[in-house]
Amino acid sequence: MAKVRENYQTGSTTMMFIMTWAIRIREHTMLAPYLEVKRSHILDDVALVDPLCDTDLKIESRVEKPLPMYVPRDEQFEESKAGTFAFCRLKAVLHNLLPSLTTNISAKHDFTGFHHIDSLFKPRPAFLKVGLHDELLNKLPKVVSKIQATSQGLLKFDTPMIVSKDRFAWMRDDEFARQFVAGVNPVSIERVHSFPPVSKLDPEIYGPAESAIKEEHIVPYLDGMSVQEAIDANRLFIADYHDIYIPFIERINALDGRKSYATRTLFFSTTLGTLKPIAIELSLPWTGPNSRSKRVVTPPVDATSNWIWQLAKAHVWSNDAGVHQLIQHWLRTHASLEPFIIAAHRHLSAMHPIYKLLDPHMRYTLEINALARQNLINGDGVIESCFVPGRYSMEVSAAAYKDWRFDLEGLPSDLIRRGMAVPDPTQPHGLKLILEDYPYAADGLLIWEAIENWVRTYVNRYYLDSDLVTLDNELQGWYYEAVNVGHADVCDASWWPKLKTPEDLINILTIFIWLASAQHAALNFGQYPYGGYIPNRPVLMRRLIPDENDPEYANFLEDPEKYYLSAMPSVLQTSKFIAVIDTLSTHSPDEEYLGERSQPSTWSGDTEIVEKSFEFSSEIRRVEKEIDRRNTDPSLRNRCGAGVMPYELMAPSSEPGVTCRGVPNSITI
Repeated sequence: MAKVRENYQTGSTTMMFIMTWAIRIREHTMLAPYLEVKRSHILDDVALVDPLCDTDLKIESRVEKPLPMYVPRDEQFEESKAGTFAFCRLKAVLHNLLPSLTTNISAKHDFTGFHHIDSLFKPRPAFLKVGLHDELLNKLPKVVSKIQATSQGLLKFDTPMIVSKDRFAWMRDDEFARQFVAGVNPVSIERVHSFPPVSKLDPEIYGPAESAIKEEHIVPYLDGMSVQEAIDANRLFIADYHDIYIPFIERINALDGRKSYATRTLFFSTTLGTLKPIAIELSLPWTGPNSRSKRVVTPPVDATSNWIWQLAKAHVWSNDAGVHQLIQHWLRTHASLEPFIIAAHRHLSAMHPIYKLLDPHMRYTLEINALARQNLINGDGVIESCFVPGRYSMEVSAAAYKDWRFDLEGLPSDLIRRGMAVPDPTQPHGLKLILEDYPYAADGLLIWEAIENWVRTYVNRYYLDSDLVTLDNELQGWYYEAVNVGHADVCDASWWPKLKTPEDLINILTIFIWLASAQHAALNFGQYPYGGYIPNRPVLMRRLIPDENDPEYANFLEDPEKYYLSAMPSVLQTSKFIAVIDTLSTHSPDEEYLGERSQPSTWSGDTEIVEKSFEFSSEIRRVEKEIDRRNTDPSLRNRCGAGVMPYELMAPSSEPGVTCRGVPNSITI
């Protein structure tokens, strides 16, 4: 095939390779492994464009603002998308205007009550007056009062969906547990295979491997079952963040305004198909044989234990928020797919059938990743400012990359890896869910099957045998560079799928499209609907939980609500964070959703494939109707019930804006 290199000449693309992958973290430079580029791989014949890092001469320094990060012209935002993004930025500035002013004028940085949190959102009246004294109001510039009078809507956030249906849902244990299977991070929960949980870290450094959670902690909550009986019946589940956080906890807790534990949370599956939390383990760094670094909190029995339980759940959420954003979202979708996208532009001509298949699933991703590197994951950026790992955020992400495996990123493989499903050839998708009412997995399998069938039809049209795969130099060049250059740190791993047969190609492409579309949508577009109300999902904590020997314990007993709110993010941290996730959760008017593409009748030039693509679109519409049906089924309590949010993050279509639904073809935000 003729090579088409529109806007992708080798030199400029290699520059993009380096500029988008080198990450500097403050005083020292650390390569996030999924972005690591070794100079010998791609710089042999190309002169460096940017200055070398001071600490590592093998890589270039970051391109810092106000300099733009290079993105090829045909990968940049189109006018409609750029306009939406610019408007969201303006909203973010206005939303942060008053919290910034009041923080500078007043010494009070904490929320004064839950009514103060409510005042951030449109339905609550008297936005400016909540939590502010009259004399403070008088100090505000007149322009602010004028803006308030004329643009009330722009100064307030929309009410997040989690509290629009039930204002107090976030406090309930069943809702806390439900969000691990139907919330913004439904991909961390695992089935318990043995008890107690055991760390994989070096006990010489991090202390005893065994969890502090004992049978006596959880037996009262197992409906008369023993722990082993509950495990054998597949009714015990865990969200285990211990090994992710414990290597960083000492450094995190030394940061100003950061206090965290490494958490483990155990859940028990009820006879109704819902989950209930039964124990939370809170771990601090091990200091020696007599160290009491682990604390176990169980469901409350009185007023004091209720507040301690609420604080423990908040610490779990701050752990979960970091894992969600840094690992499940950024690492496993945005960053891990970028090498495949760059390599596709470098090796596949625009006429290549695989390029045509992938084209809608690569749209805008390079641009949004470039923006993320200069505004979100950069030093002192949103992630470092708002999430509990702070300046160590990229190190947390980088450490997690060591366990990343492309071959297990497909939905069926991931569910089996986490023990949430078992292989079963008698079932429609070849596996059986352990937790039947698992909305993310149940809906995801419908979309996975639709994508896989479409990809199989497409690949079998052009690759009738293995020779056509192995002899396709463009195809082989694409995959080789994505693996060996883009993922250089793990390129020698034995788990990488081979690319020798049509079935190999089907598997690789299905994983790619799944990650770019449904997986990213499930992890992204619920951020504001769930996280916009900060008590539901605090992204950082500023205080540990006091015990009887703690000097702060008396203050906690005297005013537990005040203590709770002082442990939450500050007013400014909260407004800054929710302004960003409001933008990240927004669909633009030019969004192309799964099953859609521009020029639907002519994109392929192959009438048979065009017809099959329409069949794929019809199947996606059928999936959407089934998801809508499930959300009205009262027997599915994790997605239907009084005040329960329906699970629509896998529903393919959406209107523009923040809708908590919609599966775009690609990572566009």
